[in-house]
Amino acid sequence: MPERKSYHHGNLRQALVDATLALIEEKGPNGFTLAEAARVAGVSPAAPYRHFKGREDLIAEAALQGFEIFADLLQHAYDGGRPSPLAAFETVGRAYLHFARTQPGHYIAMFESGVSVAGNPELAQAAARATSVLDEAAQTLTAHLPPDRRPPSSLVSHHIWAMSHGVVELFARGAPGARAPFSPEELLESGIGVYLRGLGVITD
Repeated sequence: MPERKSYHHGNLRQALVDATLALIEEKGPNGFTLAEAARVAGVSPAAPYRHFKGREDLIAEAALQGFEIFADLLQHAYDGGRPSPLAAFETVGRAYLHFARTQPGHYIAMFESGVSVAGNPELAQAAARATSVLDEAAQTLTAHLPPDRRPPSSLVSHHIWAMSHGVVELFARGAPGARAPFSPEELLESGIGVYLRGLGVITD
C-alpha cells in the first residue's frame, strides 16, 4: 500500500491524482476504490467528490496529465526533425520508452485503463498532440518516396506506435533484459530500421 500522505489545503485535486497514480502502479487501474485514493491522499472519503464524479473521472485526469507530459516529451525529442529526420525519429522512440519507464502510472492510465479518449474532448486533444509528433515525423521520413509507393503518414506513425507499445509491454516492464538478450532500445531501433527499410525509406 502506498504510504499515506499529509494533505495540505489548496491542492486537493492534484493530491488525489498523485494518490491515484501510486495506486495504479501498485494495483493496476481497476484494483482500487475512490475511497482508497482518498485515504492515500490523506483526506476524507467524501473529499474527492468536490472535484471528481467518480474513480473513472479521476483516472481520466491522470491520463490527461500523462498525455500532456508525453506530448511535450515527444515534441522536445523530435526537435523539428533535427539533426536529421531519421535521427530525430529514433530519438522519439527512445523518449517513448523513457516515458513508459519513468511515468508508469500515467502510462497505464493512458493506455491500459480503458479510459475513453474519444468520449473526452480534452483528453482527445491531448492525445492528438502526442500523435501529431509521430505523424509529422512519418510524413517527413516518407516524403521522398514515389507517390505510388508512399503509405499514408498516419499509417506509418501508427505502425511505429504499435511497435513501441509492444516493446514496452513485453520487454520494458520489470527487470530490463530479463526476457530478451537485447535492451528495449535496441529492439525498438532495430525494429524501426527493418520497417523503414521495407518501405524504402532507408536504402543503405
